[in-house]
Amino acid sequence: MSSARNAILSRLRDAKPEAKAMETIIYQPWVSEDEKVITERFIAGLSASHAEVISTSHKALSKLIEEVAVGKQLEHIALGTSGEFHEHIIQATKSLKTVFFDNDIKDWKSSLFNNVDAGITHCRAGIADTGTLVLWPDVSEPRTLSLVPPCHIALIKRSTIVSNFAELMEMQAWQNNMPTNIVLVSGPSKTADIQQTLAYGAHGPSQLVVILIEDM
Repeated sequence: MSSARNAILSRLRDAKPEAKAMETIIYQPWVSEDEKVITERFIAGLSASHAEVISTSHKALSKLIEEVAVGKQLEHIALGTSGEFHEHIIQATKSLKTVFFDNDIKDWKSSLFNNVDAGITHCRAGIADTGTLVLWPDVSEPRTLSLVPPCHIALIKRSTIVSNFAELMEMQAWQNNMPTNIVLVSGPSKTADIQQTLAYGAHGPSQLVVILIEDM
């Protein structure tokens, strides 16, 4: 057995690498410089994947979050500990049961999986081409907030929506500050069985509410 392995390794070491011919890239990412067209494509992509998209202003953000919580009968909401709209979130959820994700998940795992109705997160950006939210989880907003609760409420600024993924990485210079984890969300969690019956919420949130915040 050892001699056979050594023979294989020897052949691999002796093999001369051959240069691979340049491939022609056929795929061309969708691109637009029209803000309205970008926004419409972003919303259409999310809506087609059964996400609910609601536009609002900075001023009306707290009231809208509260209305979403009341309309969906959300009582227990998990929150991060910081973010651009953190104060708006605190104001909107002051009459609800809230829990901050500031403890080790082992200490409240049962409550998170069994009692929490929704998680609220900020978005790093949006991709119009595919109707995708880009989340950049960190200590203040772990990815669990967007993956475990039955309802995920995502806040995104309109100015962060770009045409395609490559544009986003270049614009934000990801090569200089690569994240340890990225979550790309294009709709509620869904899966299908062998009979092609589509079910939502089997492996994550069954509802996705995207609040699109117009820039001031």
